[in-house]
Amino acid sequence: MEKICFVIMGYGKKTDPTLGKTFDLDVTYNSIIKPAVEKSGFTCIRGDEVLESGIIDKSMYALLIHADLVIADITTFNPNAIYELGIRHAAKPFSTIIMKEKDGNIPFDLNHNKTFTYSHMGEDIGVTETERCVKALTNLIIEVDKAKETDSPLFHHIRGVQPYVLPPEEYVEIIKELADKEKSIFALSEKAKIEMANGNFSDAAKFWKKASEKVENDNYFIQQLALCTYKDKTVNPNIALTDALGIIRQLEPEDRNTTDPETLGITGAIYKRLWLQNKETPEYLDRAIEYYKRGFTINQDYYTGENYALCLDLKAEISTDSNEKIYYGFSAKNTRKEIINIIEKLKEDEDFYKRTDLKWITATLSNCYYAIGNVEEHKIYDEQFLKLKPLDWEIETYQDSLNHIKGLLN
Repeated sequence: MEKICFVIMGYGKKTDPTLGKTFDLDVTYNSIIKPAVEKSGFTCIRGDEVLESGIIDKSMYALLIHADLVIADITTFNPNAIYELGIRHAAKPFSTIIMKEKDGNIPFDLNHNKTFTYSHMGEDIGVTETERCVKALTNLIIEVDKAKETDSPLFHHIRGVQPYVLPPEEYVEIIKELADKEKSIFALSEKAKIEMANGNFSDAAKFWKKASEKVENDNYFIQQLALCTYKDKTVNPNIALTDALGIIRQLEPEDRNTTDPETLGITGAIYKRLWLQNKETPEYLDRAIEYYKRGFTINQDYYTGENYALCLDLKAEISTDSNEKIYYGFSAKNTRKEIINIIEKLKEDEDFYKRTDLKWITATLSNCYYAIGNVEEHKIYDEQFLKLKPLDWEIETYQDSLNHIKGLLN
């Protein structure tokens, strides 16, 4: 019978509560874990390919107990992943690998275990790091599978404990059931991403809605549903934005303790667009500034920073107080200089020009340089952005921001 590796981890974009940094865990799975597992001769199954209702069912328990290998990525300390890792350690003495992004501490109860670490840039993982990790993780999987040394703290400390035994015929039946499933969470999210990449936000929203209904209270699915809802051009803009605001409010962005930069950024985007649709309501712009500022302060990412700077410029334009105009304009200029410095630091990575978000980085630099009056640098990055062959909706998004800046300066 084929050897099964069961992967337990978060999926989509998740924020580390201790670092305030967001990681796209799908990139970890698709770039490192799945290739390494398959190179090692295992069939790879991720938890969300099994989870249908948000509740652990017999399939999950069976795989946690009986899978030939379990890989647990505890980056961002996803509570489900931690819980499932505990079940695995209680059920099987060996063949469990823990991995985590290198930043931040490892929980005390797990810091005695060897942990495979890797470097993640948030949106992407560099090509060099990906190649290193796939090779290293492949070798580790082969070694762990061969040695079958005790890696469970429970079985290490209490030698008399006996592992659970799942009847082989029951396990085979469960695996067959999994093979027959067509509508997994993973499939829904992959379909949604394809529709988003093609600019079909109406269809993407339908897939994200189905996924969010299957797994209740999942931040990532709610965030993506809100984003696609406000970008859906088949609906009246005010209705789409109001609906999106109702969706993202499930994550309580108004709570000052909310530190998820993705939630704050999407909320800021909704309020910015509400103000552009309803300029007689300046409170919308004030709220956009508030949420973008909180997100940028926490995460220091270029994209949120650019939107924060643009909203500051918009505020300067409508302000009737001359001192306020100067303050907001000065703050916008300083923010853009800070964004340029952030990106210059990103360039220090040897895989910078292989990043999957390179088109958005060049678009941001183009806008920032234009806004601070450096037209030559703006032209350089404008050309670079177009050479990366952005999709029509990406060009439209970039051009909208640039047109706003040009309108403010002229």
